[in-house]
Amino acid sequence: MPELPEVETVRTGAEPLLRGRRLGGVELRRHDLRWPIPVAAVQGLAGRRCTAVARRAKYLLLHFDGDGAPVALVHLGMTGRFLVEPVAPRRPRPAWRPHEHWRLDFGDRLVRFVDPRRFGALDVAAGADLSAHPLLAGLGQEPLQPGFDGAFLHRVSRRRRTAVKALLMDARILVGVGNIYASEACWRAGVRPRRAAGSLSRRECDALAAAVGEVLTAAIAAGGTSFRDYRGVGEEQGFFARELAVYEREGEPCRRCGAAVRLTRDGGRSTYWCASCQN
Repeated sequence: MPELPEVETVRTGAEPLLRGRRLGGVELRRHDLRWPIPVAAVQGLAGRRCTAVARRAKYLLLHFDGDGAPVALVHLGMTGRFLVEPVAPRRPRPAWRPHEHWRLDFGDRLVRFVDPRRFGALDVAAGADLSAHPLLAGLGQEPLQPGFDGAFLHRVSRRRRTAVKALLMDARILVGVGNIYASEACWRAGVRPRRAAGSLSRRECDALAAAVGEVLTAAIAAGGTSFRDYRGVGEEQGFFARELAVYEREGEPCRRCGAAVRLTRDGGRSTYWCASCQN
């Protein structure tokens, strides 16, 4: 599933292509994906100018001008692709792709949403009350923004018996850190992912917070991680898989100590770690 680095890569790719352009029209091939699509609100975006492409957690936020300053919320789900293609204005549009569910026509740019498993989402919120939207309310701290550090992790982990990795992946506490990046951050910090979060010392929290930031920043620089479905706005792959230290490396030597990387499964999720150098 695309996580913060993948969504941020899509955002940075889409913003210069869409910001300042007027949305000429919307086409919907279906009225629901993971949840129902508010058809009238989405169609009401036509004629408005895109003022910014932002991100909150794993949601793309397309801001538009005009009354209410509406915002289109897009979630990629498990297999969604938010593609932006150059097209000739007033010329016939390309044929619909398999599993393409909706389009935003910006004249010389065409946004196409392709999602085979249909776990993605499209919604509209009022810009003035964005934080109260049901999909955004209750989301936790952004890991690459001020406020996330060792002190934050130490505070939210006290008296918690949940595993460290599960804490990092809890979107009510910290957003956008998925399975891959939580495993990688625990390895960088030398912390066992299945340890009780409440057992972390302040020094370990400092190291773990720094590791989360380093992993996410490196993944964004590499364009995200492409294993199967994820692609950027121009269908480019992400290359962070080349830098993974433990994820999907079961039985291979740890890049730090040489011991074999281990695999455990927790609640259906794979956790990769080194028993030798993660304490």
